[in-house]
Amino acid sequence: MSKPVFVNTHNIISPLGISSKENFEAILKGSSGVKLQDRKDIDDEPFYASLIENKRLHDVAGIDQADNNYTCFEVLLIASLQEALKESSVNITDEKTILIFSTTKGNIALLENNEATPELLERISLFHSAKLVAQKFKNPNTPIVISNACISGIAALMFAKRLLETGAYENAVVIGADTITKFVFSGFKSFRALSNSRCKPFSANRDGINLGEAAATIILTTTQNSSNNIQLKGAATSNDANHISGPSKTGDELSMAINTILSEANIAANEIDFISAHGTATLFNDEMEAKAFHSSALFDVPINSLKGYFGHTLGAAGLIESVISLMSLEKGVIVPTLGFTTLGVPVAANICREPIHKSMRSFLKTASGFGGCNGAVVFSKVD
Repeated sequence: MSKPVFVNTHNIISPLGISSKENFEAILKGSSGVKLQDRKDIDDEPFYASLIENKRLHDVAGIDQADNNYTCFEVLLIASLQEALKESSVNITDEKTILIFSTTKGNIALLENNEATPELLERISLFHSAKLVAQKFKNPNTPIVISNACISGIAALMFAKRLLETGAYENAVVIGADTITKFVFSGFKSFRALSNSRCKPFSANRDGINLGEAAATIILTTTQNSSNNIQLKGAATSNDANHISGPSKTGDELSMAINTILSEANIAANEIDFISAHGTATLFNDEMEAKAFHSSALFDVPINSLKGYFGHTLGAAGLIESVISLMSLEKGVIVPTLGFTTLGVPVAANICREPIHKSMRSFLKTASGFGGCNGAVVFSKVD
């Protein structure tokens, strides 16, 4: 029989705060990290995005800005892990603790102004960053990197759950981060996927995403659970193979992942208290997700998207949005969808407009990404 997997603690580092609590409180006040940015190093024109102030990030991590041993991406990972460990009873140096990293682009910015030498190509490898962070925290195990487009965070949680269930490890520290660089920004701009204002998930007038940079850590364990007794009960991925950048037209494949985890968790659709959607505010993503929820009989379940608060944080999104949802479960309040106006998807969807206060037991978190990938996890309070 597989071992149950519990949430030990978590952290978010974003423009809204340096702890899960700070970020959650900022969201409840309606604050957003998404602002009009004038960053010529990223784009010639001003743009809306959620970006972290570099000096503050280094101060949180306790790393001097002149220290060339770590890139901004790695400092982001270090800061989040460091803050999470302050609240955790898990021993990071124990051989029974595995580190799992999720990201999409990592240190890709190093290629923007440097020649692609063999040394540089080694330096920008995702595994190199993971190894540096693992060594800094004296973790004895070979770290694992999950890079699967924008479901990377959800896929990392799934992989961690599977590892812990086998008994191979007792603890898994899952860390996700991405930074917004000229390379990343130009890619989304070329797709015409960026909004010229703050994003409006699931709205009829939605016109694209805002990018964001942040990091999040979720520490999972089989040997001890926190006082709130929240368990990662189900996790699954699927692929629709529709298009390199366009999601499924029907949502059937995301629905397949959702149905898989509900079955795994032995939870009925009507027992899900709310859904934290991917909700990028692009035309096709939001329509696909709404259809998937409809197909999975989640007609009346409150849905939110957190992209209006953080922007789209790429490889960190699944983790950041899971952490906020964990806080929602603990505090008994569903966060509204910032930027939502009038429903603009072809099926009924219960988009959360205002905070909903109620006692809850379970939530569903979904994500989708380029290449047709989909992911879903379900967390539940247990007695």
